[in-house]
Amino acid sequence: MSLRDLPKIEAQRLPTVCAFEPDADALERWNAGVMAAQTPENTISVLDVIGEDFWSGGGVTSKRVAAALRAIGDQEVFVDINSPGGDFFEGVAIYNALRAHPHKVTVRILGLAASAASVIAMAGDEIQIGKAGFLMIHNAWVIAIGNRHDLAEAAATMQPFDDAMATVYSDRAGVKKAKAAEWMDNETWFNGEHAVAEGLADGYLPADAVSEDKTRAESNRGVNATRRVDALLAKSGMPRSERRALLADAKGGTHDAALTVMHDADEIAALASGLFKL
Repeated sequence: MSLRDLPKIEAQRLPTVCAFEPDADALERWNAGVMAAQTPENTISVLDVIGEDFWSGGGVTSKRVAAALRAIGDQEVFVDINSPGGDFFEGVAIYNALRAHPHKVTVRILGLAASAASVIAMAGDEIQIGKAGFLMIHNAWVIAIGNRHDLAEAAATMQPFDDAMATVYSDRAGVKKAKAAEWMDNETWFNGEHAVAEGLADGYLPADAVSEDKTRAESNRGVNATRRVDALLAKSGMPRSERRALLADAKGGTHDAALTVMHDADEIAALASGLFKL
């Protein structure tokens, strides 16, 4: 089967009772300094959270990727990924845009392709992964607020998304959909060797294809800790507006400032993680 035969994912925005959030574990494992040592001119870099990022003003959006594809034009494209994921719908939109590109798409997983970023990775005609890289897949998840009818509606709305993604992963890996669904249910992490063995990647990146910008990694540390706290508070059921107001207050009233209530922002994330595992 041609990879061009992979299904398009139909994903409409959820009702207002629901909102996607990034995965706290993926944010904790993500090294934002990992990047390509060299990039061809026709490369699209996915080296940030997926979707517009409230905390940094950055993020990789479908609008940006669509513009990059138009600029690249009538030629093959490379997609470099090192991302903890983020907005599922933006990931789906990017996946569909890459899938529709008429020339070869080569995806290079430099560091991490988690959650929504793993969706994007599946659009590659060829997927290469670093031996030290990781691919993480799981069920889409939401924060749903409301009565039992609202919650039932949210669960029913999510089911076809998970089913569509199980189809994409199973078609790529050549396994039964039930196996892909089991991977998703268990929030499965595949290292480079495991991803290739299971058919979720076609081969390894050369060791010299990946580099690390330690300055970029360090500059991202504070904002990433804030993202992790935000994600952990989301899992506790706190509404987005309340979480962001609370964190903005902790950081002195601005969403892009460094956390000031503790010397080390990672300490806050570690504390929050411990609280929500009790």
